[in-house]
Amino acid sequence: MHLPRQLGPLHDLPSTPEAYDAVLADVVEQALARLTPEGNLEHPDADDDIGDTSLGVTSLLALAWQRSKDPRLPEAVRRSLAFHLRERVYTEDNPGYPNLTVRNSGLPYARYVLAAGAHPIGDWPSTVWALLQTVNVLDLADGLVDEGQRAELVEVGRGYWRWLTEATFFNPQEAGNQAIGCVVGGLMLARHLPSEEAEPVRERAFALYTDRIRAHRVSDRGALLPPEHGGAYDNNYGPISLSFLAQAHRISGAEMFAEDGDALARYLDARLPNGGFDNGGPRYSEQHSGFESVLGLRYFGARIGSDLGRYRGDTNWGRHAVKPDGGVDGHFAWMLVWQIQDTTPWHRDPATAPARHQLRAGSVSVAFDHRMTPSLVEAGGTYYLPAAVNRQHGFGPVLDGFLYCRPMGEVRVRDVHTDGLTAKLVSKPVVGRDHVLRHVRSLYVTDGTRLWVTVAVERLGGTPYLLAGLPYAADVGDRVRRVAEGEVAAAGALRLTHPARQGVDHFDARAELTQEQAAFALAADPRGYGNPDEGWRHLVTSTAYEAEPAPGAPEHLQVFAVRYGPGADFTVSFEGDLTVHTEAFTVAIGPEEAHGVPELALTAC
Repeated sequence: MHLPRQLGPLHDLPSTPEAYDAVLADVVEQALARLTPEGNLEHPDADDDIGDTSLGVTSLLALAWQRSKDPRLPEAVRRSLAFHLRERVYTEDNPGYPNLTVRNSGLPYARYVLAAGAHPIGDWPSTVWALLQTVNVLDLADGLVDEGQRAELVEVGRGYWRWLTEATFFNPQEAGNQAIGCVVGGLMLARHLPSEEAEPVRERAFALYTDRIRAHRVSDRGALLPPEHGGAYDNNYGPISLSFLAQAHRISGAEMFAEDGDALARYLDARLPNGGFDNGGPRYSEQHSGFESVLGLRYFGARIGSDLGRYRGDTNWGRHAVKPDGGVDGHFAWMLVWQIQDTTPWHRDPATAPARHQLRAGSVSVAFDHRMTPSLVEAGGTYYLPAAVNRQHGFGPVLDGFLYCRPMGEVRVRDVHTDGLTAKLVSKPVVGRDHVLRHVRSLYVTDGTRLWVTVAVERLGGTPYLLAGLPYAADVGDRVRRVAEGEVAAAGALRLTHPARQGVDHFDARAELTQEQAAFALAADPRGYGNPDEGWRHLVTSTAYEAEPAPGAPEHLQVFAVRYGPGADFTVSFEGDLTVHTEAFTVAIGPEEAHGVPELALTAC
């Protein structure tokens, strides 16, 4: 069973001028065959997210004409533009739309669904998208559009901006990508207005960004991020926000867009494993954007010097939006226009500096959450998620149903790279149900192929074990396949357990159910509106690897040792206070230095 949308790394798609010309040529042939006598370029099966789509295809035709001068295109552009201006610009309030601040304003907007009163909640983002399609057509109109049509299009763009910023609440869905997109639309619109009108629009766009977006960023893993549908980051919409920040910086040169894009890019780089698999967010846990992410990943990957293009996008949408039959849809067409116009090359090498919330070398990576507990482990082509026990989620020692991974105090981190090995030591104080403070030291070492995890804690007594992850997915070519086991070895006894009970709050990796589906089943609101991350936090138990303590550990400690990835026999021995010998390395975890970080000496065998 393959995951539905975790497909190929986006930087694998050719991005040469010739490749983009071929994409546009395909769009041209589809559009000319579809164009109705009225000038409509919408996909025949389009229903929602439709109000801007004909205009989006028009913008692609305009770009194709600018690059190819195909004589068939000027008439198609004029006819399709006339259709949008005549049939898809609404000025009467949509019945039931809940976010108006001015009734009967007469300002133009775009509808998410064309029928009056049918699902009007999406009209705000649809109008942002229509504004962006509008300004792109204006940018590309030279030699294609007569002065009358151009003036009418400018007036509609001015009206869209006013509806978004005067007649409605700003960013009513609390979606960072939509809000930044609106700002970009204002900045691009200002370039087509008389100077006395342009400056107030530009100032308003900057003010909206600083006061309504930047001032409300959410902290996660040490980064300030534009909030996405109420969360700090979403694996579908977060990279789209990155693309909007790239375009904002490209057209304005304002340093704040570059700074915020760099922060989001470094955050994404840290949470993203080598294979590009990502999950999590307040809207779609496993739905990925495709071409909508390319501009941001490419632009900011070059800025921060890392291979962000490894992000597994939905390559069904690798070039432009399509319907199930593969036919072009104009939704988000401006992103294809911008990525063709931007000539930044892909940066294809990983960043070399250690990152607090990431361990990465070769084909192995660990992404850490804000508590410095692994949020994703990748080794041997398999991805492991935090397992669940007794409604607690993470990686760490467990005793009597209590998981020791939530810090009670400052978490210390030390990174070491030597002899072809990369290591990270995480030390955190943890309080158990007995109110005793214990120090959990977790050491992660990789040679780029395998990952060794050694966890030491003051002796717990009883029968503790290490909760060592939920095997979930594995790379298979350009796809990601659901799995229920991986290549794991342990110094103590190792078992792969599955929930003893059935139900939505017990996740069995052997079932034909994705994490996304399970998370939405637990979410409070319907699919597409609920927060699957919040739902997933209600999970009681899951499939999990459980490792018993390693024999021969120092008397005052219980030490757990696990290896992920391929390899022969796994051997572990101990000496002194805490020196660990494995078949690949020796590591000595020493006393704390002046700043409270334990010493770490690592040598390869």
